Amino acid sequence: MLVKKMTNSNFICVHVFISGTVQGVGYRYSTVQEAQKLGIKGWVRNLSDGRVEAIFEGTEPMIEEMVQWCHQGPRSAKVSDVTVETAELQLYKKFEVKETA
Repeated sequence: MLVKKMTNSNFICVHVFISGTVQGVGYRYSTVQEAQKLGIKGWVRNLSDGRVEAIFEGTEPMIEEMVQWCHQGPRSAKVSDVTVETAELQLYKKFEVKETA
């Protein structure tokens, strides 16, 4: 079986903002676990206004699955809104938690 090598042109990048009860409930660390499971690169962080912000890079199916997950998040989260914007590809090497902005 041949494995097609992923090129930069196969990847997309989205900038996501998640609102609701999403801080203090393990949302960022659950996001890291989900992103790593899906093979997504980028980062996640809390915002001072109570939202969670994330950048996801991967193939379109990977990103669609990750954004779908964001609508629910971890069990203790109560997500009220997920805003998704296209972003410029940065080619991150891993997925990580960044400091609160």
